[in-house]
Amino acid sequence: MLATDTLTLGYDGPNILDQLSITLPAGQITALIGPNGCGKSTLLRGLARLIKPKHGSVVLDGHDIQRIPTRQLATQLGILPQNPVAPEGLTVRELVAQGRYPHQRWFQQWSAADETAVSSALEITNMVELADRAVDALSGGQRQRAWIAMTLAQETDIILLDEPTTFLDLAHQVEVLQLLEQLNRQSGRTIVMVVHDLNHATRHADHVIALRAGVVQAAGAPRDVITPSLLRTVFGIEAEVIPDPRTGVPLCIPYGLCAAEAPDSLLQADAVGSRA
Repeated sequence: MLATDTLTLGYDGPNILDQLSITLPAGQITALIGPNGCGKSTLLRGLARLIKPKHGSVVLDGHDIQRIPTRQLATQLGILPQNPVAPEGLTVRELVAQGRYPHQRWFQQWSAADETAVSSALEITNMVELADRAVDALSGGQRQRAWIAMTLAQETDIILLDEPTTFLDLAHQVEVLQLLEQLNRQSGRTIVMVVHDLNHATRHADHVIALRAGVVQAAGAPRDVITPSLLRTVFGIEAEVIPDPRTGVPLCIPYGLCAAEAPDSLLQADAVGSRA
């Protein structure tokens, strides 16, 4: 179980998250949503102990993660940041093997368990045939699957991902999200991901946390969180929310900015259109 207790995070300036207390459901997919600059990525970095709290704590299975040894924490929790970069010429297999570093010991550098973990990660992500290809020679979707394979080889129960579909075309976005859903359903891994596309969040997440200006506006099942009222409050948009005709999950159809959020040019255009 991963949770925060009155967590306050920030950099050199004002706090970005202030007194945040949330619980991330174990064995489920949680999507963090909200406008740019609301604190989603900062929260993810705080959960991974990449940022030291100014106040409060991140708690993993009842323990403050600041007190968990680094190597031990890396066997429990893995993170895939935005736009990771591999050294030039590194092969997929070599990249995936990096995920085994937390399991290495000075007296035991590589084991059969390590080899099995790497092979399994390559197989799950359908990267076996590309294992000897250089990472920088892969397509965007293939490259993202390679990084996910590295995270899987780490064999953590919790995986944190910061915008895993950024810069991917629609087919590759679906490919990556379906892979994450498969990992969750088949192995029970807890997955927390920052997502910009609300329909991706409703379709693939069990739990949604909506942030605005560092404050949680709503948290719960997608059908309880994604409402026209929430979209006005968090994103400043007018939108219709209807059941997806195939799955029944909320489907967001945005129509425009709220009047209070819209630039003058847009409001004037609307007025011209209505007179026409």
